[in-house]
Amino acid sequence: MARSDKATAVAELVDEFRSSDGALLTEYRGLTVRQLQELRRALGENATYAVVKNTLTKIAAKEAGVDAFDGLLAGPSAIAFIKGDPVEAAKGLRDFARANSPLVIKGGVLDGKPLTPGEIAKIADLESREVLLARLAGAFMASLQGAVSLFNAPLSQFARVAGALQAKAEQDPSILAGGAASTPPSDDAAAALEAVPPAAGAEETPEG
Repeated sequence: MARSDKATAVAELVDEFRSSDGALLTEYRGLTVRQLQELRRALGENATYAVVKNTLTKIAAKEAGVDAFDGLLAGPSAIAFIKGDPVEAAKGLRDFARANSPLVIKGGVLDGKPLTPGEIAKIADLESREVLLARLAGAFMASLQGAVSLFNAPLSQFARVAGALQAKAEQDPSILAGGAASTPPSDDAAAALEAVPPAAGAEETPEG
């Protein structure tokens, strides 16, 4: 490789390190071209998988301030550069490595912090950011709908619910610390909640 080509390759790697949220280093000895293509697809949209030269990568990593790969750049190396949620890429690497033993996950870096193969495996076990946000949004909407119905209930009914919940709290103080999520409400509270009418505006209003 000509000196100018090496300089260009190093500059590109430096840019990848600096513009990526994370990078996962692998050794792909024994994988075919077709398997590498399958691996690239398995990593998802947030990652690109690049075969790299160890000597140039050492130079680029040092220039980019990345020391997570020190001592790991040996053998046929390839790096998954991640931009965004790292979970899908970590899952893709882990699952592909399980099915294709020649792929070895050697380490990585995420938000500037070094990662061991074990830490990468833990990331692979997590839910993706999209799944977590969807679950959080669902729980929030369910709680919000219940609160809207309750606050739009007649005052006497609201007081009855509050009184029943207060009595339950006196019996089980852990409710005040969040225990209510696992403790069913009393019969009075449950009955009162079931009787709460829809939120204002949900019912049809008579003409005139």
